[in-house]
Amino acid sequence: DNNFAKNKTVINVSKKNFELALNNKNSIIEEKSTNLEDVFSDIDVFSDNEVNTNTSRLSASTIEQLFKDTNYNLKTVKKTKLVNIGNNLDHLPVEMKNIENIKKRKNLFIQIVLPLIIEENTKIKLDRKKLFIILNKNNNSKAELEWLKKKFKQYGVATNDFSTLKIRMDEIPVSLAIAQAAKETGWGTSRFALEGNALFGQWTWSGEGLKPKGADDDGGGHKVMKFNVLQASVRAYQRNLNTHKSYQNFRFARAELRDLGKPLDSLLLSKYLDKYAETGEKYTEILRKIIEQNSLKDFDDAKLLPSSIDLESLI
Repeated sequence: DNNFAKNKTVINVSKKNFELALNNKNSIIEEKSTNLEDVFSDIDVFSDNEVNTNTSRLSASTIEQLFKDTNYNLKTVKKTKLVNIGNNLDHLPVEMKNIENIKKRKNLFIQIVLPLIIEENTKIKLDRKKLFIILNKNNNSKAELEWLKKKFKQYGVATNDFSTLKIRMDEIPVSLAIAQAAKETGWGTSRFALEGNALFGQWTWSGEGLKPKGADDDGGGHKVMKFNVLQASVRAYQRNLNTHKSYQNFRFARAELRDLGKPLDSLLLSKYLDKYAETGEKYTEILRKIIEQNSLKDFDDAKLLPSSIDLESLI
């Protein structure tokens, strides 16, 4: 790509402009470019770090015992603010819908999705950190330019549109992601979650998906996206909120919080997800209720137990 070969010069020239945009609190937050053609291309198949994960479906009792053996419980997480990445699971147990005790079912669901959400957020946090480091350098290596090329593609941004990339490459509050997963799957009991590892009810008109019951059998209409593992569903959800035009206001509100040096508030940001469901504003009210009634904000500042130098630097 000849245009991309010129990136070295472009980045160095744009460094000062980027810093101005970064430091100007009164600047208008706007996305200048979008190309969503390839934003999910790295998600619907196993990525390198997912190939060797435990793809067998464990029973609810086995999972509960595993969590007990590793001293993984939500009370401890709220106290220590640390989650063990070793507790990542690829599938929900089929018995989710048979757990009659609602509190027990909710707890198990949160225990399963929490490490997945935090891990994906940590990857974005590391990417964001790397982006800022690259932009503050006067010269960039070939590897850094290749990395940027990949990120422009992942976030559906035109090459060298750094201001849009900065807005899109950011985390989704943990409490908001848990609330949406809970709402979309009925706390892990839906057919889409159990058969397709779909935690967020994302629609697709092409590719792999599960047909909603009662949908036409003529091949038309939408399906619910299905995934190889739960982790891929979390990644697709984050990429969806970070790229789709329907959630532009969500991203702008998040960028504004960043500019003001404030934490990402799920109760505030949920107001901008009215286009996620047909029920609109009512949907956002339900999300806020789920967050508040289940004290989900307690998990917003939880981090992964450090398993690498990169992760240690974030704790």
